[in-house]
Amino acid sequence: MDFTLPSDLQDIQTTIRDFVLNVVEPRAHEIESSNSIPPELIRQAAALGLFGLSIPEEYGGVGLNTLGRCAAYEALGQGHMGFGGMVSAHASIGTSGLVRLGSAEQKQKYLPGMAAGEIIAGFAITEPTSGSDAANIRTRATLHGEQWVLSGTKHYISNAPIAGLLTVIAVTDPAQGSRGMSAFLVPMDTPGVTVGKIDDKMGQKGSLSSEVIFQDAALPPGSLLGPLNLGYREALGILTNGRVGIAARSTGAMQRLLDLCVAHARTREQFGRPIAEFQAVQFMLAEMEIDIQTSRVLWQKVAWMVDAGQDVRRMASVAKYHATEALSRVADKAVQVAGGMGYMKEYPIERFYRDQRLLRIYEGTSEIQKVIIAGDLLR
Repeated sequence: MDFTLPSDLQDIQTTIRDFVLNVVEPRAHEIESSNSIPPELIRQAAALGLFGLSIPEEYGGVGLNTLGRCAAYEALGQGHMGFGGMVSAHASIGTSGLVRLGSAEQKQKYLPGMAAGEIIAGFAITEPTSGSDAANIRTRATLHGEQWVLSGTKHYISNAPIAGLLTVIAVTDPAQGSRGMSAFLVPMDTPGVTVGKIDDKMGQKGSLSSEVIFQDAALPPGSLLGPLNLGYREALGILTNGRVGIAARSTGAMQRLLDLCVAHARTREQFGRPIAEFQAVQFMLAEMEIDIQTSRVLWQKVAWMVDAGQDVRRMASVAKYHATEALSRVADKAVQVAGGMGYMKEYPIERFYRDQRLLRIYEGTSEIQKVIIAGDLLR
């Protein structure tokens, strides 16, 4: 059993890591103050292929498998988490449904622009009355002749303020409950589609989210994505595969925090010697490394399982739960190791401490992950 990433994936990780550390990070304060990603960074990310990680090469993408995408996400996680959140919301759940379920016409219509970063994508399932209870969706898609008409409200939708296309889950047969939902490709310039107020979040600045309101929005022909009335099942599949990507991003964030702490511990002196010589600090660094290594092994295993065609419902939840909870522990220790410096906004540790908290909530809270794991064990 060889846990070494192939050399081409190591090269991709190096390229992305260099980009986020040397190009994105120097503009972190600008992103934080403006709550937006500078357009030139989006163009540079597109030139690197970050928006096409999961898109086949025939449509202008990079065409990575799950292991490759997650390797890229781990490198992405070492930089500004708002920037990484914007890219991954597009490249993961915003894109994977179309790649997996789309018709040839749908793929040709949208994927080239998505791979080039010209069309930013998002995934809309959460509503004011349905978060963890995703089966309680109220947005309706009604067939009028040959045209679907969409009505309802989604909220906390990542990338919605800058998106050109959303994958929207809506009820198409109310009598069937969760078995009566379908997925639709919804261009954001469709009449009747409105972006609400941009959410003012605690962290992940630049990764914008908002409400999206559908007021009798008549969708273009060919908007149904995948089979009719199987949208809920497909949505769960999209979220399941997205969870391993979050585990990988969390691992990258932990690695960055540990690197910052090791450098700080070697140079920061107290009582006449570097704090790295104190066992209390050494123990925190060791615990951080343990969380990183276990999280990395988990996401690599689950990514391999996805590529092997195995059912990863339980293990994707294991990976996401472990890595996001571990990141919270690592972020807390990082602030402690850095002391007062770790609490100051001018240093990245404070930002990571705020940003990481969201990862235990979106794409399934930690509690929902435990429900999935236990349910699968007891099934």
